[in-house]
Amino acid sequence: MTRQELFDTMRGTVVVSCQAVPGEPLYDPERSVMYLMARAAKQAGAKMIRTSSARDIREIKAETGLPVIGLIKRAYPGYGGYITITLREVRECVDAGADIVAVDCTNVPRGDGLTPAQYLRRIREEFPDLTLMADCATLEEAVAAHAAGADLVGTTMNGYTPQTADQGDGPNYALVEAMVKALPCPVVAEGRIHAPAQARRMLELGAWAVVVGGAITRPLEIARRFMDAVKDL
Repeated sequence: MTRQELFDTMRGTVVVSCQAVPGEPLYDPERSVMYLMARAAKQAGAKMIRTSSARDIREIKAETGLPVIGLIKRAYPGYGGYITITLREVRECVDAGADIVAVDCTNVPRGDGLTPAQYLRRIREEFPDLTLMADCATLEEAVAAHAAGADLVGTTMNGYTPQTADQGDGPNYALVEAMVKALPCPVVAEGRIHAPAQARRMLELGAWAVVVGGAITRPLEIARRFMDAVKDL
């Protein structure tokens, strides 16, 4: 798909995030099981999937035929972020067939000393036609990422960086609204969207698409939410 075709496909939809990392119940070191979650998402009407790891990118594309936002979570000493944080991960996503690659564009320490803008420019030098999604925590980060070459921006990291850690458990509607007003590119609402009505509200505020993961594809998180609601009775 062309970049515009990808954007048209995802516009006004819920992109289902199907991810499992080591330590989670649905992570199996021997084989991928996330393609089953993606199968369910497609049957429900999803037009695009977001997933992590080269293995799951390949398996989900083979299973569903849907376009995939790919990323790789890997921690390095000296790096505050972990989502597609170096060119190594970008290359792995591209080789696996990711249609869009999501990268951390937050202002956290980077072991290579680069700013997020410099990192994006290096990606562009190697992959000039790659569609890049900037995972951000603040409006300022999103504006800087778009100026540096990101094709779309997301609120993915809001609440998960030191400067935004006090955001609470609910979606940040104000941040999405501010990004939509400030940026000419698609804005993807992501993070702490737990209910269908919240996803709908994000689209009403102008979000291009909404990414939902924990409320759909992370059974441990879903079960804990129910357990916490009744534990004091």
